Amino acid sequence: MAQLYHSALDPHSRFVRLIMGELQMEAELVEERVAERRREFLMLNPAGTIPVLVEHDGQVVPGANVIAEYLDETRGLVLGDRRLLPEEPAGRVEVRRLMNWFHAKFYVEVTEPLIHEKAIKPFLPANGGGGSPNPAVLRAARANIRYHVQYLGHLLHQRNWLAGEKLSYADLAAAAHLSSADYLGDVPWNESETAKHWYAKVKSRPAFRALLNDRIRGMPPATHYADLDF
Repeated sequence: MAQLYHSALDPHSRFVRLIMGELQMEAELVEERVAERRREFLMLNPAGTIPVLVEHDGQVVPGANVIAEYLDETRGLVLGDRRLLPEEPAGRVEVRRLMNWFHAKFYVEVTEPLIHEKAIKPFLPANGGGGSPNPAVLRAARANIRYHVQYLGHLLHQRNWLAGEKLSYADLAAAAHLSSADYLGDVPWNESETAKHWYAKVKSRPAFRALLNDRIRGMPPATHYADLDF
């Protein structure tokens, strides 16, 4: 069986888990604390980042986008017309553009600061950068997420799904990052009813069930997190 080195609240890891769910691909989930910089893990991925997929034959695939491309190349055809990366070049460009939007821009502006301030920093020792969340950082992240949710609504007024007429990697990337922020209770769903409806649609998919069952030790999710009718 394949193994996925991940962290439960990490949105890049969640993205890969959603892909595997859509592919009905089984894998052993290995929680990796990247801050520990374990020698065995660094041998798999010298960059020391998650997620990392290790195939049953030993093939190591590091990084969310690399794993996504790899899984499309090795397993994507089984989905037929439900393939998550379109075949036509223009469609692939749009999907990749939005993947990059969430994995880079949204992550830097929203998920990384929220997760660090609320789920990592409070549990670190004071001499290791720990302490109470910084209100200014949280305010900035919460202001940024409003803009992103509005942008989702803008896209969805023109399309059935984020990148076009079919579910794609773009939807899974966006949902992965939003699910991390939603676990922490920081998604302003009142900013766009259209975006909220889209998220409810993605959240209701069988592939999403495992994420809704995630629980972070010492930090329960927002009360509506697992509610499909939120």
